[in-house]
Amino acid sequence: MSVNEELEEHTHEAKEPFDKRVAATMAIIAAALAVVSVAGHILTTDELLGQQRASDQWAFYQAKSIRRYTAETTVDLLATVKSDEAVAGKYKEDAKKYREQSDEIQKEARALEAESHIRGKQALHAHFGEVFLEIAIVFSPLAILTKRNVFYLAGVVSALIGAVAAATALFVT
Repeated sequence: MSVNEELEEHTHEAKEPFDKRVAATMAIIAAALAVVSVAGHILTTDELLGQQRASDQWAFYQAKSIRRYTAETTVDLLATVKSDEAVAGKYKEDAKKYREQSDEIQKEARALEAESHIRGKQALHAHFGEVFLEIAIVFSPLAILTKRNVFYLAGVVSALIGAVAAATALFVT
């Protein structure tokens, strides 16, 4: 074996650990990407379900408001025709009951909206993390193909940014 052939063989062997390190890092990043992606989808689904529950509450609130208005209108109508006070009293009680129920329903609808907004912010953080993890996956083959450490480091940095962005979703309030 000539010196040149031996030098080429040792050079090739010296690069193999780099390829293995990049491939192992890429596998870890891909696993993190899968977890973050699923978490992002779950948070997005929770956001949409929260919006739907809030919409349902607002529709319920609107129905109670219509009933209250109908009862108040009936009280006014009965007052003009000077009907039995007991009949008008029943409608006054109904209007009062519907007003109290509407206030409770409105509070619950606002709470559901707030929870939905939080889930949306959390999902956004997870999706930003997902983007940076995907970018990290792109840098890994570039590092292997070019045998350049700069691409490997860019991938690692991008993965760290993605992991931090996704982790911050846990702290969004």
